[in-house]
Amino acid sequence: MTSVLVVDDVHASYGRFDVLRGVSLRVASGELVAVLGPNGAGKSTLLKTIAGFLAPRQGSITLDGEAIGGLRPPALLRKGIAYVMQRSSLFPKMTIQENLELGAYVRETTDEVRTDIERVLALFPRLAERRRQRAEGLSGGERRMLEIGRGLLLRPRLLLLDEPTMGLAPLVMDLIFDKILEVRATGTTVVMVEQNARRALEVSDRAYVLEQGQTRVEGRGEELLRSEAVRRAYLGSGTAGR
Repeated sequence: MTSVLVVDDVHASYGRFDVLRGVSLRVASGELVAVLGPNGAGKSTLLKTIAGFLAPRQGSITLDGEAIGGLRPPALLRKGIAYVMQRSSLFPKMTIQENLELGAYVRETTDEVRTDIERVLALFPRLAERRRQRAEGLSGGERRMLEIGRGLLLRPRLLLLDEPTMGLAPLVMDLIFDKILEVRATGTTVVMVEQNARRALEVSDRAYVLEQGQTRVEGRGEELLRSEAVRRAYLGSGTAGR
């Protein structure tokens, strides 16, 4: 399969503090790839670097063969990279409908945007029932649904999800994973950083495990689930940290 995203030996830092020390990964078109690892491994920093919030100090990042390392978020948004942050980025005083419309602000065709909004609301029926309600009244799970839905309004070539189930109850967590699988089934390419390592491996096509800012393990999700070394190091409690 054709690689949509290629990260090659990327180093990145916050000031003098090195976080990424040589991360490499490849993501094929239509894949759901999980990025796992212990606290401080650099998982969220990797997504921020891909999304343009942090410039790589060394190495390269390409999207569909085009070098994008060091481009700022507005330029990457226009190239089709949607980034759903770990922290909430909704506009609480705006309605669900208005928040979704903002996800398509770089697009021009109004009729297509309206159609895509209806598709997102069909994917998340709980949002459809409350589309005129302000975002501030949503539960944690509904907020995550809205953030993912807003990202889909970009019609992304690559959807980056940072801890999509963090802080959610188990039943809501399962629902979010189900919705991510539905998104992947439409052909959307997804890279997901996730604290629940076991569940992430169950749903992902492939996964990468980071440790101390480097890629330590990679493989298919089911293979890593069966790996005694991976289970012992990262799955002992059923979850892995951020």
